[in-house]
Amino acid sequence: MATGMYEIISRKRDGQELSREEIAFVIDGCVRGDIPDYQVSAWLMSVYIRGLNDRELADLTEIMLASGDRIPLDGVAGRKIDKHSTGGVGDKVSFVVAPLLAACGVRVPMLSGRGLGHTGGTLDKLESIPGMNVFLSGGKFRRVLADTGMVICGQTDNIVPADKKLYALRDATATVSSIPLIASSIMSKKLALGSDGIVLDVKTGSGAFMKGEQDSIRLCRTMVAIGEKTGRPTLGIISSMDQPLGRAVGNSLEIIESIEALKGRGPSDLMDVTFALGWCMLRAAGMETPYEQAIARFEETIASGRALEVFRRFISAQGGDARVCDDASLLPASRHQEELPAPATGYVTGVDSFAVGMAAIDTGAGRRRKEDAVAHGAGFVFHAKVGDRVKKGESLLTIHSDQAVLLPAVRERLAAAIRIGADPVAKPKMVLSLADKDGVKPWPC
Repeated sequence: MATGMYEIISRKRDGQELSREEIAFVIDGCVRGDIPDYQVSAWLMSVYIRGLNDRELADLTEIMLASGDRIPLDGVAGRKIDKHSTGGVGDKVSFVVAPLLAACGVRVPMLSGRGLGHTGGTLDKLESIPGMNVFLSGGKFRRVLADTGMVICGQTDNIVPADKKLYALRDATATVSSIPLIASSIMSKKLALGSDGIVLDVKTGSGAFMKGEQDSIRLCRTMVAIGEKTGRPTLGIISSMDQPLGRAVGNSLEIIESIEALKGRGPSDLMDVTFALGWCMLRAAGMETPYEQAIARFEETIASGRALEVFRRFISAQGGDARVCDDASLLPASRHQEELPAPATGYVTGVDSFAVGMAAIDTGAGRRRKEDAVAHGAGFVFHAKVGDRVKKGESLLTIHSDQAVLLPAVRERLAAAIRIGADPVAKPKMVLSLADKDGVKPWPC
Protein backbone atom coordinates (compact mmCIF):
# COMPACT_ATOMS: atom_id res chain seq x y z
CA MET A 1 0.00 0.00 0.00
CA ALA A 2 1.12 3.51 -0.80
CA THR A 3 1.96 5.51 2.31
CA GLY A 4 0.17 8.76 1.44
CA MET A 5 -2.04 10.66 -0.94
CA TYR A 6 0.82 11.70 -3.21
CA GLU A 7 1.75 8.08 -3.85
CA ILE A 8 -1.90 7.01 -4.36
CA ILE A 9 -2.44 9.77 -6.94
CA SER A 10 0.79 8.82 -8.69
CA ARG A 11 -0.11 5.12 -8.83
CA LYS A 12 -3.54 5.70 -10.33
CA ARG A 13 -2.16 8.37 -12.69
CA ASP A 14 0.23 5.72 -14.02
CA GLY A 15 -2.57 3.19 -14.51
CA GLN A 16 -1.82 0.98 -11.54
CA GLU A 17 -4.47 -0.86 -9.53
CA LEU A 18 -5.28 0.56 -6.11
CA SER A 19 -5.85 -1.66 -3.09
CA ARG A 20 -9.01 -1.50 -0.98
CA GLU A 21 -6.94 0.09 1.79
CA GLU A 22 -5.70 2.83 -0.54
CA ILE A 23 -9.23 3.63 -1.75
CA ALA A 24 -10.45 3.69 1.87
CA PHE A 25 -7.61 6.07 2.74
CA VAL A 26 -8.85 8.51 0.07
CA ILE A 27 -12.56 8.31 0.91
CA ASP A 28 -12.17 8.37 4.71
CA GLY A 29 -9.71 11.26 4.53
CA CYS A 30 -12.03 13.18 2.20
CA VAL A 31 -15.03 12.77 4.55
CA ARG A 32 -13.01 13.76 7.61
CA GLY A 33 -11.48 16.75 5.82
CA ASP A 34 -7.94 15.45 6.37
CA ILE A 35 -7.05 15.47 2.65
CA PRO A 36 -7.07 18.84 0.87
CA ASP A 37 -9.53 19.32 -1.99
CA TYR A 38 -6.76 19.77 -4.55
CA GLN A 39 -5.41 16.28 -3.84
CA VAL A 40 -8.86 14.65 -3.91
CA SER A 41 -9.50 16.50 -7.20
CA ALA A 42 -6.23 15.18 -8.61
CA TRP A 43 -7.23 11.64 -7.60
CA LEU A 44 -10.65 12.07 -9.24
CA MET A 45 -8.99 13.21 -12.46
CA SER A 46 -6.66 10.21 -12.41
CA VAL A 47 -9.70 7.93 -12.02
CA TYR A 48 -11.51 9.82 -14.79
CA ILE A 49 -8.58 9.22 -17.16
CA ARG A 50 -7.44 5.73 -16.06
CA GLY A 51 -10.73 4.25 -14.87
CA LEU A 52 -11.25 1.55 -12.24
CA ASN A 53 -11.37 -2.21 -12.67
CA ASP A 54 -14.32 -4.23 -11.36
CA ARG A 55 -12.71 -4.95 -7.99
CA GLU A 56 -11.68 -1.32 -7.45
CA LEU A 57 -15.18 -0.12 -8.38
CA ALA A 58 -16.82 -2.59 -5.99
CA ASP A 59 -14.48 -1.49 -3.20
CA LEU A 60 -15.12 2.21 -3.89
CA THR A 61 -18.90 1.69 -3.80
CA GLU A 62 -18.78 -0.30 -0.56
CA ILE A 63 -16.46 2.20 1.14
CA MET A 64 -18.67 5.14 0.10
CA LEU A 65 -21.72 3.24 1.38
CA ALA A 66 -20.00 2.68 4.74
CA SER A 67 -19.29 6.43 5.12
CA GLY A 68 -22.77 7.15 6.47
CA ASP A 69 -26.14 5.91 7.68
CA ARG A 70 -28.51 3.45 6.04
CA ILE A 71 -32.30 3.20 6.08
CA PRO A 72 -33.19 -0.41 6.92
CA LEU A 73 -36.56 -1.53 5.58
CA ASP A 74 -36.72 -5.01 7.12
CA GLY A 75 -39.74 -4.04 9.21
CA VAL A 76 -41.82 -3.07 6.16
CA ALA A 77 -43.77 -6.02 4.77
CA GLY A 78 -43.61 -6.92 1.09
CA ARG A 79 -40.97 -6.67 -1.64
CA LYS A 80 -39.35 -3.23 -1.81
CA ILE A 81 -38.02 -2.21 -5.23
CA ASP A 82 -36.12 1.05 -5.72
CA LYS A 83 -36.28 2.81 -9.10
CA HIS A 84 -33.64 5.30 -10.26
CA SER A 85 -33.37 7.51 -13.34
CA THR A 86 -30.16 9.16 -14.49
CA GLY A 87 -32.22 12.26 -15.26
CA GLY A 88 -33.49 14.20 -18.22
CA VAL A 89 -36.01 16.77 -19.42
CA GLY A 90 -39.68 16.18 -18.64
CA ASP A 91 -38.92 12.94 -16.77
CA LYS A 92 -41.85 12.51 -14.39
CA VAL A 93 -41.96 8.70 -14.55
CA SER A 94 -41.47 8.29 -10.78
CA PHE A 95 -44.85 9.89 -10.10
CA VAL A 96 -46.60 7.40 -12.36
CA VAL A 97 -44.67 4.16 -11.94
CA ALA A 98 -44.40 4.30 -8.13
CA PRO A 99 -48.16 4.50 -7.39
CA LEU A 100 -48.87 2.09 -10.24
CA LEU A 101 -46.54 -0.59 -8.85
CA ALA A 102 -47.65 0.07 -5.28
CA ALA A 103 -51.22 -0.59 -6.43
CA CYS A 104 -49.93 -3.88 -7.90
CA GLY A 105 -48.42 -4.97 -4.59
CA VAL A 106 -44.79 -3.81 -4.95
CA ARG A 107 -43.54 -1.29 -2.39
CA VAL A 108 -41.50 1.52 -3.94
CA PRO A 109 -39.02 3.50 -1.79
CA MET A 110 -37.04 6.28 -3.49
CA LEU A 111 -34.39 8.78 -2.44
CA SER A 112 -34.37 11.61 -4.98
CA GLY A 113 -32.70 14.95 -5.65
CA ARG A 114 -33.20 18.47 -6.91
CA GLY A 115 -32.67 19.69 -10.43
CA LEU A 116 -29.37 21.17 -11.51
CA GLY A 117 -28.41 22.35 -14.97
CA HIS A 118 -30.74 21.31 -17.78
CA THR A 119 -32.39 18.42 -15.91
CA GLY A 120 -35.46 18.74 -13.71
CA GLY A 121 -35.49 17.61 -10.07
CA THR A 122 -37.96 15.16 -8.56
CA LEU A 123 -37.98 17.03 -5.24
CA ASP A 124 -38.66 20.39 -6.93
CA LYS A 125 -41.63 18.87 -8.72
CA LEU A 126 -43.02 17.38 -5.52
CA GLU A 127 -42.57 20.68 -3.68
CA SER A 128 -44.92 22.34 -6.16
CA ILE A 129 -47.69 20.47 -4.30
CA PRO A 130 -48.79 22.75 -1.41
CA GLY A 131 -47.56 21.48 1.96
CA MET A 132 -45.47 18.61 0.58
CA ASN A 133 -42.62 17.52 2.88
CA VAL A 134 -39.74 16.00 0.93
CA PHE A 135 -37.33 15.49 3.85
CA LEU A 136 -38.30 12.69 6.22
CA SER A 137 -36.66 10.96 9.16
CA GLY A 138 -35.86 7.27 8.75
CA GLY A 139 -38.86 6.36 10.91
CA LYS A 140 -41.24 8.57 8.93
CA PHE A 141 -39.80 7.19 5.67
CA ARG A 142 -40.66 3.66 6.76
CA ARG A 143 -44.14 4.63 7.98
CA VAL A 144 -45.10 6.34 4.73
CA LEU A 145 -43.83 3.34 2.76
CA ALA A 146 -45.73 0.88 4.95
CA ASP A 147 -48.95 2.91 4.92
CA THR A 148 -49.12 3.94 1.25
CA GLY A 149 -46.86 1.52 -0.63
CA MET A 150 -44.52 4.28 -1.86
CA VAL A 151 -42.32 7.06 -0.54
CA ILE A 152 -40.19 9.69 -2.30
CA CYS A 153 -37.95 12.03 -0.34
CA GLY A 154 -34.55 13.69 -0.33
CA GLN A 155 -31.23 12.27 0.76
CA THR A 156 -30.12 13.51 4.18
CA ASP A 157 -26.56 14.64 4.91
CA ASN A 158 -25.93 11.38 6.77
CA ILE A 159 -26.68 9.13 3.77
CA VAL A 160 -23.39 8.52 1.91
CA PRO A 161 -21.70 11.80 2.92
CA ALA A 162 -18.68 10.76 0.85
CA ASP A 163 -20.77 11.11 -2.30
CA LYS A 164 -21.84 14.65 -1.44
CA LYS A 165 -18.22 15.75 -1.01
CA LEU A 166 -16.93 13.92 -4.07
CA TYR A 167 -19.75 15.15 -6.31
CA ALA A 168 -19.11 18.79 -5.41
CA LEU A 169 -15.49 18.35 -6.50
CA ARG A 170 -16.43 16.39 -9.63
CA ASP A 171 -18.84 19.15 -10.64
CA ALA A 172 -16.07 21.75 -10.29
CA THR A 173 -13.30 19.74 -11.97
CA ALA A 174 -15.04 18.39 -15.13
CA THR A 175 -14.94 14.79 -13.88
CA VAL A 176 -18.71 14.18 -13.69
CA SER A 177 -18.98 12.07 -16.85
CA SER A 178 -16.89 9.14 -15.63
CA ILE A 179 -18.68 5.79 -15.71
CA PRO A 180 -17.02 4.35 -12.55
CA LEU A 181 -17.56 7.59 -10.62
CA ILE A 182 -21.19 7.86 -11.75
CA ALA A 183 -21.85 4.19 -10.99
CA SER A 184 -20.34 4.31 -7.50
CA SER A 185 -22.20 7.55 -6.73
CA ILE A 186 -25.60 6.19 -7.75
CA MET A 187 -25.22 2.67 -6.40
CA SER A 188 -23.81 3.64 -3.01
CA LYS A 189 -26.98 5.69 -2.43
CA LYS A 190 -29.22 2.92 -3.79
CA LEU A 191 -27.58 0.36 -1.51
CA ALA A 192 -27.96 2.67 1.51
CA LEU A 193 -31.68 2.16 1.14
CA GLY A 194 -32.64 -1.33 2.29
CA SER A 195 -34.60 -2.28 -0.82
CA ASP A 196 -34.89 -5.85 -2.10
CA GLY A 197 -34.11 -4.93 -5.69
CA ILE A 198 -33.11 -2.03 -7.94
CA VAL A 199 -34.40 -0.94 -11.36
CA LEU A 200 -32.49 1.65 -13.37
CA ASP A 201 -33.58 3.99 -16.16
CA VAL A 202 -30.40 5.10 -17.92
CA LYS A 203 -31.12 7.89 -20.39
CA THR A 204 -29.30 8.44 -23.66
CA GLY A 205 -29.47 11.30 -26.15
CA SER A 206 -29.28 15.08 -26.32
CA GLY A 207 -31.00 15.65 -22.99
CA ALA A 208 -29.10 12.95 -21.07
CA PHE A 209 -25.79 13.17 -19.23
CA MET A 210 -24.61 10.20 -21.32
CA LYS A 211 -25.12 11.33 -24.93
CA GLY A 212 -24.02 8.13 -26.67
CA GLU A 213 -26.02 4.92 -26.46
CA GLN A 214 -22.95 2.72 -26.00
CA ASP A 215 -21.79 4.84 -23.05
CA SER A 216 -25.26 4.54 -21.52
CA ILE A 217 -25.17 0.77 -21.98
CA ARG A 218 -21.75 0.55 -20.31
CA LEU A 219 -22.98 2.63 -17.36
CA CYS A 220 -26.10 0.52 -17.01
CA ARG A 221 -24.18 -2.76 -17.16
CA THR A 222 -21.72 -1.46 -14.58
CA MET A 223 -24.49 -0.56 -12.13
CA VAL A 224 -26.35 -3.82 -12.72
CA ALA A 225 -23.16 -5.74 -11.89
CA ILE A 226 -22.71 -3.77 -8.64
CA GLY A 227 -26.30 -4.44 -7.58
CA GLU A 228 -26.16 -8.13 -8.43
CA LYS A 229 -22.90 -8.52 -6.52
CA THR A 230 -24.72 -7.41 -3.36
CA GLY A 231 -27.39 -10.05 -3.87
CA ARG A 232 -30.11 -7.63 -4.97
CA PRO A 233 -31.87 -8.32 -8.29
CA THR A 234 -30.91 -5.37 -10.50
CA LEU A 235 -32.20 -4.54 -13.98
CA GLY A 236 -31.92 -1.48 -16.18
CA ILE A 237 -33.36 -0.08 -19.36
CA ILE A 238 -31.78 2.33 -21.82
CA SER A 239 -34.39 4.91 -22.79
CA SER A 240 -34.31 7.80 -25.23
CA MET A 241 -33.88 11.40 -24.12
CA ASP A 242 -33.53 12.89 -27.60
CA GLN A 243 -36.67 14.92 -26.94
CA PRO A 244 -38.47 15.80 -23.68
CA LEU A 245 -40.43 12.93 -22.15
CA GLY A 246 -44.17 13.55 -22.30
CA ARG A 247 -45.55 16.97 -23.14
CA ALA A 248 -44.94 18.93 -19.93
CA VAL A 249 -41.60 20.37 -18.80
CA GLY A 250 -41.60 22.16 -15.45
CA ASN A 251 -42.52 21.41 -11.87
CA SER A 252 -46.28 21.79 -11.35
CA LEU A 253 -46.87 21.21 -15.07
CA GLU A 254 -45.26 17.76 -14.75
CA ILE A 255 -47.30 16.96 -11.63
CA ILE A 256 -50.44 17.77 -13.63
CA GLU A 257 -49.34 15.49 -16.47
CA SER A 258 -48.50 12.72 -14.01
CA ILE A 259 -51.97 12.92 -12.48
CA GLU A 260 -53.47 12.83 -15.96
CA ALA A 261 -51.40 9.71 -16.70
CA LEU A 262 -52.77 8.08 -13.54
CA LYS A 263 -56.24 8.85 -14.88
CA GLY A 264 -55.46 7.01 -18.12
CA ARG A 265 -54.64 10.09 -20.20
CA GLY A 266 -50.84 9.90 -20.30
CA PRO A 267 -48.94 10.55 -23.56
CA SER A 268 -47.72 7.39 -25.28
CA ASP A 269 -43.98 8.05 -24.84
CA LEU A 270 -44.36 8.56 -21.09
CA MET A 271 -46.44 5.41 -20.76
CA ASP A 272 -43.98 3.36 -22.85
CA VAL A 273 -41.17 4.14 -20.40
CA THR A 274 -43.46 3.75 -17.37
CA PHE A 275 -44.68 0.30 -18.43
CA ALA A 276 -41.17 -0.89 -19.32
CA LEU A 277 -39.86 0.11 -15.89
CA GLY A 278 -42.94 -1.32 -14.22
CA TRP A 279 -42.37 -4.67 -15.88
CA CYS A 280 -38.73 -4.62 -14.72
CA MET A 281 -39.87 -3.82 -11.19
CA LEU A 282 -42.26 -6.79 -11.19
CA ARG A 283 -39.34 -8.98 -12.30
CA ALA A 284 -37.07 -7.61 -9.57
CA ALA A 285 -39.83 -8.32 -7.02
CA GLY A 286 -40.08 -11.96 -8.14
CA MET A 287 -43.46 -11.34 -9.84
CA GLU A 288 -42.30 -12.08 -13.36
CA THR A 289 -44.99 -12.08 -16.03
CA PRO A 290 -45.05 -11.82 -19.85
CA TYR A 291 -44.69 -8.20 -20.96
CA GLU A 292 -48.07 -7.98 -22.71
CA GLN A 293 -49.82 -9.39 -19.65
CA ALA A 294 -48.01 -6.87 -17.46
CA ILE A 295 -49.20 -3.99 -19.67
CA ALA A 296 -52.78 -5.26 -19.48
CA ARG A 297 -52.48 -5.41 -15.70
CA PHE A 298 -51.06 -1.89 -15.53
CA GLU A 299 -53.79 -0.49 -17.77
CA GLU A 300 -56.50 -2.14 -15.66
CA THR A 301 -54.92 -0.82 -12.44
CA ILE A 302 -54.95 2.72 -13.83
CA ALA A 303 -58.50 2.40 -15.22
CA SER A 304 -59.77 1.18 -11.84
CA GLY A 305 -58.47 4.31 -10.08
CA ARG A 306 -56.30 2.28 -7.68
CA ALA A 307 -53.02 3.84 -8.85
CA LEU A 308 -54.35 7.39 -8.46
CA GLU A 309 -55.67 6.53 -4.99
CA VAL A 310 -52.17 5.43 -3.94
CA PHE A 311 -50.80 8.77 -5.19
CA ARG A 312 -53.46 10.64 -3.18
CA ARG A 313 -52.57 8.77 0.01
CA PHE A 314 -48.85 9.29 -0.61
CA ILE A 315 -49.32 13.07 -0.98
CA SER A 316 -51.36 13.22 2.23
CA ALA A 317 -48.88 11.07 4.15
CA GLN A 318 -46.08 13.53 3.31
CA GLY A 319 -48.13 16.56 4.31
CA GLY A 320 -49.30 17.63 0.85
CA ASP A 321 -52.72 18.74 -0.36
CA ALA A 322 -54.12 15.66 -2.12
CA ARG A 323 -56.94 17.76 -3.58
CA VAL A 324 -54.53 18.62 -6.41
CA CYS A 325 -55.39 15.20 -7.87
CA ASP A 326 -58.84 16.57 -8.69
CA ASP A 327 -58.23 20.32 -8.93
CA ALA A 328 -55.10 21.44 -10.79
CA SER A 329 -55.86 25.08 -9.94
CA LEU A 330 -54.50 24.39 -6.44
CA LEU A 331 -51.00 24.01 -7.93
CA PRO A 332 -48.74 27.01 -8.64
CA ALA A 333 -49.28 28.68 -12.02
CA SER A 334 -47.30 31.32 -13.92
CA ARG A 335 -48.70 34.78 -14.64
CA HIS A 336 -47.72 34.75 -18.32
CA GLN A 337 -48.53 32.22 -21.02
CA GLU A 338 -47.35 32.57 -24.59
CA GLU A 339 -47.58 30.35 -27.66
CA LEU A 340 -44.63 29.46 -29.92
CA PRO A 341 -45.97 29.20 -33.49
CA ALA A 342 -44.67 26.80 -36.12
CA PRO A 343 -42.53 28.74 -38.65
CA ALA A 344 -43.64 26.51 -41.55
CA THR A 345 -45.97 23.68 -42.48
CA GLY A 346 -44.34 20.25 -42.24
CA TYR A 347 -43.30 17.64 -39.69
CA VAL A 348 -41.45 17.97 -36.42
CA THR A 349 -38.20 16.15 -37.16
CA GLY A 350 -36.24 16.89 -34.00
CA VAL A 351 -36.38 18.52 -30.57
CA ASP A 352 -33.10 19.25 -28.78
CA SER A 353 -33.79 18.20 -25.19
CA PHE A 354 -30.72 19.93 -23.80
CA ALA A 355 -31.76 23.26 -25.35
CA VAL A 356 -35.30 22.83 -24.03
CA GLY A 357 -33.94 22.15 -20.55
CA MET A 358 -31.79 25.27 -20.68
CA ALA A 359 -34.76 27.31 -21.93
CA ALA A 360 -36.74 26.00 -18.94
CA ILE A 361 -34.14 27.58 -16.65
CA ASP A 362 -34.79 30.91 -18.38
CA THR A 363 -38.51 30.62 -17.56
CA GLY A 364 -37.59 30.11 -13.89
CA ALA A 365 -38.44 26.38 -13.85
CA GLY A 366 -34.84 25.25 -13.24
CA ARG A 367 -31.68 26.35 -11.49
CA ARG A 368 -28.09 26.94 -12.53
CA ARG A 369 -26.78 26.80 -8.96
CA LYS A 370 -27.96 24.61 -6.12
CA GLU A 371 -28.96 27.63 -4.05
CA ASP A 372 -31.20 29.12 -6.76
CA ALA A 373 -34.97 29.15 -6.19
CA VAL A 374 -37.34 27.72 -8.79
CA ALA A 375 -40.67 29.04 -10.05
CA HIS A 376 -42.92 26.04 -9.55
CA GLY A 377 -45.47 27.09 -12.19
CA ALA A 378 -42.99 27.81 -14.98
CA GLY A 379 -42.08 25.66 -17.98
CA PHE A 380 -43.60 24.43 -21.22
CA VAL A 381 -46.41 22.27 -22.54
CA PHE A 382 -45.68 20.80 -25.97
CA HIS A 383 -48.49 20.46 -28.50
CA ALA A 384 -46.34 18.80 -31.19
CA LYS A 385 -43.40 16.42 -30.92
CA VAL A 386 -41.21 14.41 -33.29
CA GLY A 387 -43.31 12.77 -36.01
CA ASP A 388 -46.28 15.14 -35.66
CA ARG A 389 -47.48 17.23 -38.61
CA VAL A 390 -47.92 20.95 -38.01
CA LYS A 391 -49.28 23.87 -40.01
CA LYS A 392 -47.57 27.24 -40.22
CA GLY A 393 -48.73 29.42 -37.34
CA GLU A 394 -50.03 26.53 -35.21
CA SER A 395 -48.78 26.44 -31.65
CA LEU A 396 -45.81 24.13 -31.12
CA LEU A 397 -45.88 24.69 -27.36
CA THR A 398 -47.13 27.01 -24.63
CA ILE A 399 -44.54 28.87 -22.55
CA HIS A 400 -45.40 29.44 -18.87
CA SER A 401 -43.33 32.03 -16.99
CA ASP A 402 -43.50 34.86 -14.48
CA GLN A 403 -40.51 36.56 -16.14
CA ALA A 404 -42.01 38.34 -19.15
CA VAL A 405 -38.75 40.20 -19.80
CA LEU A 406 -37.00 36.88 -20.54
CA LEU A 407 -39.62 35.51 -22.93
CA PRO A 408 -37.93 36.77 -26.13
CA ALA A 409 -34.75 34.86 -25.24
CA VAL A 410 -36.80 31.77 -24.33
CA ARG A 411 -38.65 31.91 -27.66
CA GLU A 412 -35.40 32.26 -29.57
CA ARG A 413 -33.81 29.28 -27.82
CA LEU A 414 -36.89 27.10 -28.32
CA ALA A 415 -37.28 28.07 -31.98
CA ALA A 416 -33.72 26.89 -32.59
CA ALA A 417 -34.35 23.66 -30.65
CA ILE A 418 -37.35 22.48 -32.70
CA ARG A 419 -36.70 21.39 -36.28
CA ILE A 420 -39.44 21.30 -38.93
CA GLY A 421 -38.98 19.35 -42.18
CA ALA A 422 -41.04 18.74 -45.29
CA ASP A 423 -40.93 14.94 -45.13
CA PRO A 424 -42.65 12.74 -42.52
CA VAL A 425 -40.52 10.98 -39.92
CA ALA A 426 -41.36 8.08 -37.61
CA LYS A 427 -42.05 8.67 -33.95
CA PRO A 428 -38.92 7.65 -32.01
CA LYS A 429 -38.63 4.39 -30.11
CA MET A 430 -38.50 5.20 -26.42
CA VAL A 431 -37.05 2.04 -24.84
CA LEU A 432 -33.94 0.80 -26.62
CA SER A 433 -32.52 -2.09 -24.61
CA LEU A 434 -32.57 -4.05 -21.35
CA ALA A 435 -29.59 -4.87 -19.13
CA ASP A 436 -29.76 -7.62 -16.53
CA LYS A 437 -27.44 -10.18 -14.98
CA ASP A 438 -27.37 -12.08 -18.27
CA GLY A 439 -26.18 -9.10 -20.34
CA VAL A 440 -27.77 -6.59 -22.70
CA LYS A 441 -30.48 -7.32 -25.23
CA PRO A 442 -32.55 -5.12 -27.54
CA TRP A 443 -36.03 -4.09 -26.45
CA PRO A 444 -38.70 -5.49 -26.58
CA CYS A 445 -37.59 -8.48 -24.57
